[in-house]
Amino acid sequence: MYKKLTGVLSILFIILLSGCQEKVTPEDRLAEYVVHWNEGEFADMYSDYLNKGTKDVFETENFVARQEKIHSDFSIENVEVTYKKPDEDTEWNTKEPAKFDVQVKMDTVAGPVEFEKTMTWIYETHDETENWFVEWDTSFIFPELGEKDAVGIYTSKPARGGILDRNGLPIAINGKGEEVGVVPEKFTDEASKTKLAKLLGTSVEYIERQLNQGWVRPADFVPISKVAKHETVLLEQAIEISGVTYRETPMREYPYGEALSHLSGYIGVITAEQLEKRKDKGYTEADLIGREGMEQLLEDKLRGTSGVRIYIQPPEKEAKTITVAEKSAVDGETISLTIDAELQKTTYEAMKGEAGNSAAVDPKTGEMLTLVSSPGFDPSEMMLGISGDRYKELQENPLNPLLARFTRTYAPGSTLKPMTAAIGMEAGTLDPAKGLTINGKSWQKEESWGNYRVTRVHDEAPNPIDLNKALVYSDNIYFAQQALDMGSNTFVEGLNNFGFGEEVPFVSYLKPSQISTDGKLGSLGQLADTSFGQGEMLTNIVHLASMYEVFITDGVMYKPTLLLADEKGQVWKDGLLSAENAAILRTSLRNVVVDGYAQEANLPSIPLAGKTGTTELKAAGEVDGKQNGFFVAYNSENPTFILAMMIESVEDNGGSAYVAELASTVFEKHN
Repeated sequence: MYKKLTGVLSILFIILLSGCQEKVTPEDRLAEYVVHWNEGEFADMYSDYLNKGTKDVFETENFVARQEKIHSDFSIENVEVTYKKPDEDTEWNTKEPAKFDVQVKMDTVAGPVEFEKTMTWIYETHDETENWFVEWDTSFIFPELGEKDAVGIYTSKPARGGILDRNGLPIAINGKGEEVGVVPEKFTDEASKTKLAKLLGTSVEYIERQLNQGWVRPADFVPISKVAKHETVLLEQAIEISGVTYRETPMREYPYGEALSHLSGYIGVITAEQLEKRKDKGYTEADLIGREGMEQLLEDKLRGTSGVRIYIQPPEKEAKTITVAEKSAVDGETISLTIDAELQKTTYEAMKGEAGNSAAVDPKTGEMLTLVSSPGFDPSEMMLGISGDRYKELQENPLNPLLARFTRTYAPGSTLKPMTAAIGMEAGTLDPAKGLTINGKSWQKEESWGNYRVTRVHDEAPNPIDLNKALVYSDNIYFAQQALDMGSNTFVEGLNNFGFGEEVPFVSYLKPSQISTDGKLGSLGQLADTSFGQGEMLTNIVHLASMYEVFITDGVMYKPTLLLADEKGQVWKDGLLSAENAAILRTSLRNVVVDGYAQEANLPSIPLAGKTGTTELKAAGEVDGKQNGFFVAYNSENPTFILAMMIESVEDNGGSAYVAELASTVFEKHN
């Protein structure tokens, strides 16, 4: 009896409690629904809020899966749904629909989308539960989207930006090339397939696949391969084959070809690794991307931004597409370099295909005017897809045309001696007027040096040897003795002040110059060797050219710049040399050309000043007979640029004098 009474009281309590609660309003339901909408919780929206009529039309897949796919495909985010609140005293009649004005905002891959719709809520009974439920259709996804309409996306590619030199001459531009193809009805000789495949570096099987495409008709032009415009010999050979012709096609052009190849780089089809790194930036497997050089370094600026259009396509054949959102393509930037392309071309040609590098810098601004690695390669060949056999041929070429030598470091040899002199003069240990008595070809400080001796090339130099004679005759013994006088600490500190051991402040990576592998000089012999650019010393060619600025600027070395828009004349190092000492060294550098062993650069109309250097290459501590030759020079009366040039393996063609001769032709043509 007690339990029965308790149960009755409980039911009465629930009835009483429910009677005291306010009924759920359509606005309450809308507020809950909007929260799910903003969060993209489509399954909850479907199961708990859609009215019967909507569920009869739209199954779960049509509602949930479709919206999830649209949000994913079009990168929809930041959905913000709001509604106009009704008056506080609004009375809701469950027998009448409740209507609300709803505002929808969202961001898409094609830009923002905003629209306003009227949403209707109906009071219904679902599974014995009465509540307000919403009438829904596809126009709440996009306002003009019908139930059977397709939603698509169209991407328009931007034009890639160009790379220009300081004078506006093109280094890399969107130009024209040729597309070689065949006309099937005229291309009937089987032997022609083999001949064309060999000429274009492709296969007979590929040509046959192209010819067997479904769209091909006998008189059609069937593309086989793209060829750069300058490949005139190849094009002439191609059209000699019956049925083969070519037509103009858009193509990236590199007008200066090999001369600027390592600097310009090239574009190519994006690699899997590059795609993985850039998949969130809109790249696809078919995109072209910078693969080397400035094309790679400046990719983000050159590429531009793709245009995107989200559209609705009704099913009717004649129906026009409806644009939901559209973002226009933004072409890539055109970027100017400080490089003088014609000077670069002259320098490259002057190097005669020899393995080496060179750099020219404006001594008063730090602007790079040339940056050459020789030999180069054809950027167009790499861009169009080089064959495996051809790439192997380039890799196995002993001159290594794929190596960007200006990024590397090399022992500078005697081109370092002016810096050694500058350090000693500033430290007060080297008196340029004081002569030393040096006899014989070799010298060692003491017997404890064992077999190590400093050797000089010109023991005919008349004593006493002062700084001017030491530079003119490139006397290793003189500079070794000066380095010993100043001591390791002073010399290392001086070299560090010149930028050794730190990264060159440049837009792209250049291997830093080093004093030694650990930055120290562990013995007197190593100190002596380093004083004339041997030992473990290595120098980058850009850094070497920049160091010679101090003789023109009275001690200032500028940051080397490559982008014309960058601030020029940024000081990298200052106070390296007094005006008085700079003048002394300028005179001696001129005398090196007039009286010394750079006679090949003693031009009658251009008063060049500079310093040669020859370095002996060593393997496991032994000289292997190979020599690299250097020459760093400038016009002593009008120093518009400093040119540093290095040629590998000069042991059989005159050493550094050969390099001086090559470099002098650059000044002759650009006086």
